[in-house]
Amino acid sequence: MKPILFISDLHLSPERPDIIQLFLKFLDEKQETAQRLYILGDFVEYWLGDDDKAEGLSSVIKRLKAFSENGIKVYLMHGNRDFLIGQDFASRCGAELIHEPFKLKLNQKHILLMHGDTLCTDDTRYQMFRNMVRTPKWQQDFLSKPLTERVEIAQAMRETSKKETQEKTEAIMDVNQDAVTTAFVEHETQLIIHGHTHRPAIHQLEVNNNPAVRVVLGDWYSQGSYLELNDINSFDLKEFH
Repeated sequence: MKPILFISDLHLSPERPDIIQLFLKFLDEKQETAQRLYILGDFVEYWLGDDDKAEGLSSVIKRLKAFSENGIKVYLMHGNRDFLIGQDFASRCGAELIHEPFKLKLNQKHILLMHGDTLCTDDTRYQMFRNMVRTPKWQQDFLSKPLTERVEIAQAMRETSKKETQEKTEAIMDVNQDAVTTAFVEHETQLIIHGHTHRPAIHQLEVNNNPAVRVVLGDWYSQGSYLELNDINSFDLKEFH
C-alpha cells in the first residue's frame, strides 16, 4: 500500500517563507506516493479565528487543497498554537478536522494520534492555561472580539509564554512517563504518534509487559520532519530538506 504520512509543528508563518517553500516542496514530492497525510497540530504559528483571511498563507492553503483533491486524504488536528482553527479553514485546505486523542485503525489494530501537549503534565501552569482556553466560553468570548484586538492579546500572551518557558526546565516541558503509560493503557494501543515537544525520536517501551512504541515527530524549524508508515510494524522517521 502507499504510505501514510504524519507531520506536526510546522509553525507556518509569512515571517518564515523558507519553511513555507519547504512544505510546498514536500507536498510536490509526496503527491504521487502518499495515501494519507495527518497533520498533528501547530500547523501554523498561531491562529486567531477563521475570519482571518491569512493572505500570507494563501500558497499553502491553495496547494494543500490541490494535494487533497488529487486523491490524498488530509487530516488536521489542533495544536497548542492553532487550537482555534475551525471547519472553514480546514475546508479551505481540503482537510478534515480530527480531535485528539484520535484512534487510527490499521490492520485491525489502533494507533493513537495526539498533538502531545496533554502528556506534559509536569508543566502544571501550561495545563491550567490549556484547560482555560479550550473551554467553549473562553473561545466564544475571544472570537467575538475584533481581529486586531485578538492579535494584541495573542502577542501579549506569547511574550508571557516566552518568559515562562525560559524559567522552566527541559524535564518539565517534556512528557510525563506516567501520563504516557496511562495513554497506552486507556486507549488499548501499542503505538502512539505525537509532536509538540520538538524532540524527534522513536521510543521503545514496555507497558504491562507488552512492547509499545512512542514516536515523537520533529518540528520544521531548520528542516522538515515526517513519519512514513507502511504498516503498524513498519515505519520510518525522516528528515526533509
